[in-house]
Amino acid sequence: MDGSCVATSFRIPEQVLTSSGQRMQLLGFGTAAHPLVTPEVAKQAILQAIELGYRHFDTAYIYGTEQPLGEAIVEAISLGLIKSRDELFITTKLWCSDAYGELVLPQLRKSLQNLNMEYVDLYLIHWPLSTKQGRYEFPVTKEEISPMDFGSVWAAMEDCQRLGLTKSIGVSNFSCKKLADILALAKIPPAINQVEFNPLWNQKKLREYCKANGVLLIGYSPLGASGTLWGSSRVLENEVLKEIAEAKGKTVAQKQICLKWAFEEGVGVIVKSFNVERMKQNLEILDWSLSEEERKRIGDLPQSRGCTGESFVFENGTFKTIEEFWDGE
Repeated sequence: MDGSCVATSFRIPEQVLTSSGQRMQLLGFGTAAHPLVTPEVAKQAILQAIELGYRHFDTAYIYGTEQPLGEAIVEAISLGLIKSRDELFITTKLWCSDAYGELVLPQLRKSLQNLNMEYVDLYLIHWPLSTKQGRYEFPVTKEEISPMDFGSVWAAMEDCQRLGLTKSIGVSNFSCKKLADILALAKIPPAINQVEFNPLWNQKKLREYCKANGVLLIGYSPLGASGTLWGSSRVLENEVLKEIAEAKGKTVAQKQICLKWAFEEGVGVIVKSFNVERMKQNLEILDWSLSEEERKRIGDLPQSRGCTGESFVFENGTFKTIEEFWDGE
């Protein structure tokens, strides 16, 4: 570390997960990167995030950042930034090609080996579908996709929690219908549903369903995933968000407005930036509020999905939706 980071004075809000009693920061640090970064770049960014005060880190086997995250945590302890791994909340995810009952537990053990950990705090099913075993590439072709056997996969996820390899289990990119399928057979209900969430795709129906069933919603792509294969700049270019940002005098404009709005809607957020200044800016949403009128203007924005259920399948040279596996909101 070069000493350029200063620990934040802001207290990041936390949520207690009902399934485990764990405390989880509602502002998580995402480690997915597009384009991909080197393991060393990822490791240094995570170290800087820990120094700034982030304690919730989100990774996945498909991201290729489990090992850099584990190495960063070991170094953070040696530098005295944290006393132990137990101070952190670590999420990783089961990729679609391992979404088969007999593969869930072995795959979590692989992730734990990458992370150099005895347990993770949260293990998520990455998408509500299965793909060809042994293939770890994104996007996938439509021919590789098959419906997931929720019964065997969720039973194996529950085994992972019972064995203490994860403190909590959950899902990602699940619609109301898919979540209902899990809840109908779960002995241990999902603690989390992590989905695309931003002012132009506010997941109102899904939020209400999750709240009614005790599932905490965590949002990714709060800025619309601008610069990725699947995202766009439509959130950052929205005129209403620009006007509110200007009225608030925010130097990073719509970015802080989007993050603050998500927080005030009661949704946790995964932010992704390997730039230390932007990491700091993401924390500067904690000492001010949106007005009721501003929140209403944001809530009234026209809705359209960006990447959830979209841009997942590559067919004939273009990205296609997979509505038969998504079932809408």
